[in-house]
Amino acid sequence: EHVPRSHGCRDSRGTVNMAALTEARFLSLQLLLKASSKEVVRQLFQESFPSAAVESRRLIDSAAGSLSVTTEEAQQVLRALHTLSHHVVFHGLASPEQILAVFPESFHSSLKNLLTKILLEHSPTWRNEAVSNQISLPQLVDMDWRVDIKTASDSMNRMAVPTCLVQMKVQDDPSLRGPAALSTVTLELSKETLDTMLDGLGRIRDQLSAVASK
Repeated sequence: EHVPRSHGCRDSRGTVNMAALTEARFLSLQLLLKASSKEVVRQLFQESFPSAAVESRRLIDSAAGSLSVTTEEAQQVLRALHTLSHHVVFHGLASPEQILAVFPESFHSSLKNLLTKILLEHSPTWRNEAVSNQISLPQLVDMDWRVDIKTASDSMNRMAVPTCLVQMKVQDDPSLRGPAALSTVTLELSKETLDTMLDGLGRIRDQLSAVASK
């Protein structure tokens, strides 16, 4: 049985997926199959984009009535639509192929095509809204680090090579709360790479200080 991928988890190599697009989100989206028409799906998708939409009692009740589901299920659908639209906007997905690749292989084909069509139609407007509201950038929540010793070997000798492991917790979508909205990325840095990064961060700090003092 195919298990949908979780878009957003980051593995130890730093592979990026979207944390909030979990299997549960995709299962919730398939409740849209209960909609009486494509226009109902389109309307719910449009209304779910604002950050406050997923907590709107009016919208939740309206969605529950339109889909003939419980209010809890309706809120799950709205959260899933909100997460999907923000994923597409944040990652700049602008072609049918890019958006279709977000869905798991087992996802309902016709619904997937409909959602992709709606996303292509509305993502430019949503992207402008996200930029104007400054909600499109992930935020660093926490950081931890440690020094590790790796053993490097060649045909001549073996030597201990120190490396730095940096783990950062990132909130992909600041409008969402809770563990599902967080991603974790772990970086392995050599001394040379760390020196380069610190030099760059130092330049950024100096520039910010210069701007703040004006």
